[in-house]
Amino acid sequence: MSSEKPQVIRAKVGFFKLFFTSCLGTLLAVGVVVLGFISIGVQASQGNTPTIKPNTVLKLQFNKPLPELSNNVVQDPYDFKGMLKDNVGLRDACQLIEIAMNDDNIKGIYLDLSSIPIGWASSKVLRDQLVSFKGAGKFILSYGTYYDQKSYYFASVADQVYLHPEGGFSFYGFAGEMTYFKGLMDKLGVTAQIFYAGKFKSATEPFRRTDMSPANRKQVTEYMGGMYDLYLEDLAVARSIGKDELFRIANNGLIRAPKDAVTHKLVDATKYKDEVLDELREKLGTNEDDDIEVTTLKKYLAIHKDELKASTGSDKVAVIYAEGSIVDGQGEKGSIGGDKYASIIRKLRKDKDVKAIVMRVNSGGGSALASDIIWRELEKAKEQGIKIVTSMGDVAASGGYYIASNSEKIFAEDRTITGSIGVFGMIPNMRGLFQDHLGITMDTVKIGKYSMMSRGSAFYEFSAEEGQIIQASVDQVYTTFKTRVSEGRNMTMAAVDSVAQGRVWLGTTALEIGLVDELGGLEDAIKAVASSANLTEDDYSVVGYPKTKSFEEQLVAALGGEDGSDEMKTKLLQNLKSSLTGSEYSEYVEYIKAVEMVKSMKGVQMRMPCEVSIK
Repeated sequence: MSSEKPQVIRAKVGFFKLFFTSCLGTLLAVGVVVLGFISIGVQASQGNTPTIKPNTVLKLQFNKPLPELSNNVVQDPYDFKGMLKDNVGLRDACQLIEIAMNDDNIKGIYLDLSSIPIGWASSKVLRDQLVSFKGAGKFILSYGTYYDQKSYYFASVADQVYLHPEGGFSFYGFAGEMTYFKGLMDKLGVTAQIFYAGKFKSATEPFRRTDMSPANRKQVTEYMGGMYDLYLEDLAVARSIGKDELFRIANNGLIRAPKDAVTHKLVDATKYKDEVLDELREKLGTNEDDDIEVTTLKKYLAIHKDELKASTGSDKVAVIYAEGSIVDGQGEKGSIGGDKYASIIRKLRKDKDVKAIVMRVNSGGGSALASDIIWRELEKAKEQGIKIVTSMGDVAASGGYYIASNSEKIFAEDRTITGSIGVFGMIPNMRGLFQDHLGITMDTVKIGKYSMMSRGSAFYEFSAEEGQIIQASVDQVYTTFKTRVSEGRNMTMAAVDSVAQGRVWLGTTALEIGLVDELGGLEDAIKAVASSANLTEDDYSVVGYPKTKSFEEQLVAALGGEDGSDEMKTKLLQNLKSSLTGSEYSEYVEYIKAVEMVKSMKGVQMRMPCEVSIK
């Protein structure tokens, strides 16, 4: 066993990783060339493209995060297998299921479900597509060793729902929890200097409280309760069980073993996997020793990718997928860079073929400045006569609502979390940590009464007068936010103020209070904006933005010194800084994200009041 300290060992590992990274470009370049020749050889020998064999089952798992736009996710530079695969987005996934519905070679769907890291609004969209598939007369069979409430939501669509005899079934009602850091900060001598507008704007609560405020508890309870009602309604229809009965089963904790799920008719039977596979063979009409032909969503995408990109006209409806945090500058995949998205909109409004834009928003907000930069470009597009409609995904709140506020029409899913019209600013003061715990002190020289405000020091405690200046700035941004909503939604300032205050609303309630116009999905928004632009149905093309690149395209850019090179190198180096293992990262990732969010904040923020995971 090594006698070296873990820090020393990790430092050495980091050195060798860095050394490996410096050689990575050359190694991958050679590898890509070799793989390219191998791929060409294989394709030449086969003489055709992949196809789906007759009597095939489409296997769906949904066990990875699902972006709005395919491949619009941050990629781990060391996940080489993942790099070479497409990350299927929500719209493509729905279209692929629709294609499978009309594919004679696809006989049915096999749901192999466990934990599903997808938002509730996206889950409803996917589940509705499964309902349509089933309505076309094809079978859906679901099997799981463990169903939580999200995976069971998908499973409930199936003709047969099976559970492992010794498996698990969690059905107790919705709950969520927040993590609070103030106690830790107090121990470390770190204080958060916080300024906010909106009594429900609780994004800063984890840094100024040790528990949930009454206002935050009220809004979370209301939207979580509304979401639970919708959940039970969908299950009631699928399983032919009354909504009140489902509530009773959950509220009394009546399902404590797999057999209980069968007793209460949430599951059709308990079976081992070999029994389920035998039943699949019966449905397919194959022999018990025959292999079952299976395809996955990713394989199906590889076959139908060109079909998804098919255009039907020269006029364009541009769908801009704004997903992730709203950040200053260019941002990266999976985030909304203010300058990047403004540039996209600017190019689209200069394209004479672009007649309409759909903003597909799935964001809890972020930088107020970046949000306004995007808002401005959308205003310019409207002035040119381009029709603009917003479609909201899992969440379109705070800055996410800001960039939607000037749309001609706003569509939300019934489970969309939206609103959060409020702002905040937060500057940490770590003087206590450095002085009392580390023995590090700092002194200042000021030329000007308020000169330290321009420095943004983490050692400086703002005076009452300085705090008033910052609060006034936050209040001004809040007023601008409410003005944008007032003008964009044709509401009085008083009406906006009554539904603002940083409060979060469920899509169904947002419709009632005038923050959205219709409940519907992305396809509904596309049809609406096309109609508004007087485009003939089936005579226009739908084009998605931003344009995402495959790993091979990114690699070519990096090796060729194109714009993507610095981005890739930066990502590689950022990964080297982490000494966490994969399992450690999975366990602590949410806490890391919270710290990284605070570190990245610049200026006034428009963010969701809280991050609550509902399970």
